[in-house]
Amino acid sequence: MLKLSKSYVITVAFLLFSFSALFAQHTNEEEHAQASESHAATSHQEAFSAGDFVIDHVSDSYDWHITSWGETHISIPLPIILYSKHPELHDGKAFHVFMSSKFHHGHDAYKGFKISQSEEFKGKIVELDANGHEIGKPIDVSITKAIAGVLASVVILFWLLFSMARSAKRNKGRAPRGVQNLLEPIILFIRDEVAKPAIGEHKYEKFMPFLLTLFFFILINNFMGLIPIVPFGANVTGNISVTMVLALFTFFVTTINGNKHYWKEIYNPDVPWWLKFPIPLMPIVELSGVITKPFVLMVRLFANMMAGHLIVMVFISLIFVFGSLFGPAVGLGASPVSIVFSVFILLLDVLVSFIQAYVFTLLSALYFGMATSDHH
Repeated sequence: MLKLSKSYVITVAFLLFSFSALFAQHTNEEEHAQASESHAATSHQEAFSAGDFVIDHVSDSYDWHITSWGETHISIPLPIILYSKHPELHDGKAFHVFMSSKFHHGHDAYKGFKISQSEEFKGKIVELDANGHEIGKPIDVSITKAIAGVLASVVILFWLLFSMARSAKRNKGRAPRGVQNLLEPIILFIRDEVAKPAIGEHKYEKFMPFLLTLFFFILINNFMGLIPIVPFGANVTGNISVTMVLALFTFFVTTINGNKHYWKEIYNPDVPWWLKFPIPLMPIVELSGVITKPFVLMVRLFANMMAGHLIVMVFISLIFVFGSLFGPAVGLGASPVSIVFSVFILLLDVLVSFIQAYVFTLLSALYFGMATSDHH
């Protein structure tokens, strides 16, 4: 009974970290109560801005906002890691590490740094001179909400796959059970319906680890973005930086594994000579295709996952828009319609999550197949 699996230890540790960070944030907000009151008074006088409301909820941030209750903002602070380009302003210290709660939701400066509200650096951390003026951005490698979401999804991914591996060893020669019963059909589907047809019977095994990792990482993060509870709701695949990295992985794997025939078709394709000389029209077209393929992968995943979140937030914001324009009663009356449409979009996003993970994996497999195909 005293033996606990690694997955339970990781889960308990993560929950303890979350609650301890939450307690630290709440304590810090009590210390800044006076500043918060003045800021809240100003905020309530402003009209509701649907655009700001939507963008704030789908964009990345330096803390993990949970909810606001009156003048109290409940959120989990995240580590700020900065390298100053002007260490002389910080007593010669260039490297700085502290929690985002020091900024008090972006309204205070700390150690010569601040979350900017200017048009040029809005939402980014900037350095301040001795007079408090912004002088540019430091090198920022902070753990933002999107990065924290990636780390949480990696923990879940490891837990799922290692649990399946242990289950497969225990049930060798028997029908799959538990997590294995859930994941094994998906793995066989990726192998038999994606990798083999796209890459080939004799070459697909080399790319299976990457394709499976890609599919499950995208799928898990798509689902996590639909659950508005910490450590979910970070909308990782709705962040174009994340989708860009995934697309670059596909690009590098394709480029590294491209054979002689693949590169010949790009730089010296079998087309009439006047399409290659004096203007290398076809090589230019083929080379541009090498670049546009990962670009399309990046934009497709980002746009589809971001669109679902934007639509949901727009429907929710309609409650406050009608309330601010026509009174609380009208806003309350519009809430059932907004909630029904929001739930419908969320259910549709469940299907889109599967489709986008499948499409990204399928197209990556097709690119690998084209890069490794033999000349016929």
